[in-house]
Amino acid sequence: MDDITGGDIYFGLAESHLIQHLAREIREFRRQYPDLRYHITSGDTEQVTEKLDKGLLDFAVLAEAPNAAKYEALAFPEVDVWGLVFSAGDPLSQKETITVDDLIGLPLFCSEQSWENDLPAWCGDKMRELRLEGSFRLSYNGSMFAKEGLGYLLTFEHLIDTSAASGLVFRPLSPRLETKLYLIWKKYQVFSPIAERFLRKLQERFI
Repeated sequence: MDDITGGDIYFGLAESHLIQHLAREIREFRRQYPDLRYHITSGDTEQVTEKLDKGLLDFAVLAEAPNAAKYEALAFPEVDVWGLVFSAGDPLSQKETITVDDLIGLPLFCSEQSWENDLPAWCGDKMRELRLEGSFRLSYNGSMFAKEGLGYLLTFEHLIDTSAASGLVFRPLSPRLETKLYLIWKKYQVFSPIAERFLRKLQERFI
């Protein structure tokens, strides 16, 4: 075990700026294990857990609470904050935050996973008054439609470029809506030596 210098680790990742925490840990881990090779695929919960269940991944990162009967989990040290991305010229850009009443009647873009799991708890009974114009697995694609004025994208903060030159703005939802990010792995998973060491490192750092 002491002569290990690397190996392969396979990840399936949700879309979140909090992935920077994982990237930072991989960077530091490579200093100790220079022959580490990591493989990244992206997708929503359904996509990455399917690959995890088939043994194609060592770890998955989910933007929702995992099934505790099937997976072990480690929460990331921060949370994602929800908001609305839309054209900078829209009258809503004058508001500092967006309420559910602001969304009524708007053509909305969102991932199906979040439309079914995250938004109903925030919207309550008014969820039935909201209209899903289109669903996107990748927020970047949704932002291109929002930029053309086709709708308004519900997504996490920091995923989309909303700088002054982008033509887009981000406004957080009010009341605040947050989503936790989790690193998960199968219960009773037998890891490769390098994957086991990486998990121990994350367990020490993410507490």
